[in-house]
Amino acid sequence: MARRGGCGAVGRFPKCRRGQTAHCARRSPNLLLQRNGPVGGGVPAPQARAPQNRGPASPSSRPNSAQGPIEWPAPTTTGPAHVSDRLAVLPQYLLPKRLLTTLAGRIASARAGGLSTALIRRFVARYGVDMAEAAEPDMAAYDSFNAFFTRALRPGARPLAQADLVCPVDGAISQFGAIDQGQVFQAKGHSYSATALVGGDAALAAQFADGHFATLYLSPRDYHRIHMPCAGTLRSMVHVPGDLFSVNPTTARGVPGLFARNERVVCTFDSEHGPFVLVLVGATIVGSMATVWHGQVNPPRSGVPRQWDYTGQGIALQQGEEMGRFLLGSTVVMLFPAGPLRFNPAWAPGRAIRLGEAMASRGAAPTSA
Repeated sequence: MARRGGCGAVGRFPKCRRGQTAHCARRSPNLLLQRNGPVGGGVPAPQARAPQNRGPASPSSRPNSAQGPIEWPAPTTTGPAHVSDRLAVLPQYLLPKRLLTTLAGRIASARAGGLSTALIRRFVARYGVDMAEAAEPDMAAYDSFNAFFTRALRPGARPLAQADLVCPVDGAISQFGAIDQGQVFQAKGHSYSATALVGGDAALAAQFADGHFATLYLSPRDYHRIHMPCAGTLRSMVHVPGDLFSVNPTTARGVPGLFARNERVVCTFDSEHGPFVLVLVGATIVGSMATVWHGQVNPPRSGVPRQWDYTGQGIALQQGEEMGRFLLGSTVVMLFPAGPLRFNPAWAPGRAIRLGEAMASRGAAPTSA
């Protein structure tokens, strides 16, 4: 059931009558979106083909504090492969990405009856979506493609592992490891600064100097709600305008600074282990991104950064609780401060991951889930 905020906005993605501001959260402690809390039950993690071992050593073979960045599986050849990656992404520089994104958003949000159902059925068949995991498995029950794409999971579909940090999404591992002198590893030959990622806030980025990061990719077939890796209290949110390149592995290898140049929503939280940042990165045809405390963040796309301060408003989310969602999918990047942190030894680049599995531990190594 939709909930009414302090401004009178109603619905899953309500637009405040006073414009795109944060006053709804101040007027009412109720969050604007219905949220999926921690869910119990058992769904086994999917099996993924093991990546080629041509990059840095696996996380389990490194000391806790020296866990460096992990690379995508290396191409079968060296120089020519890198050239092919760059050539593969060249058309993206020429495509009208913003126009395509706007059109995709309109199509996805249209309530077109049988046409919407036909589109959903074709998508499910094309990408092999497992509708048995959905709270509503009947494809004809969704009134738009977006309603289907942001579908809730059935109770029990994603149990939470016993770990300090759990995986916040379904998807695949892009990279994870240590932040090296303020630089976040993207792919072989590419890195970007934490300052650029968070929208130029050097003071915020400094809190994660020599800390840790994880970059997780959501493919079209995945569940597209994002949940909390640990309990946290919201401090701020920034919408950073940017490009709309694809975020698939080939583009990550071919576009320098990809995640720090694409449009993104930067959410900063405080936790018992210090601050952490959760960044929702946009991409080509990503119609919009939304959070449970604000609703739809984009559009609008004003071309300038927009910031909301939630200090003292008591917006607290528990581990495993929904914090936001993608409408047409993308990537999540997380930053954690320096200190002992050991990633799940079963993690490796390209590995399929599930919401709720063990991601990292502040103490002993977490067990696989």
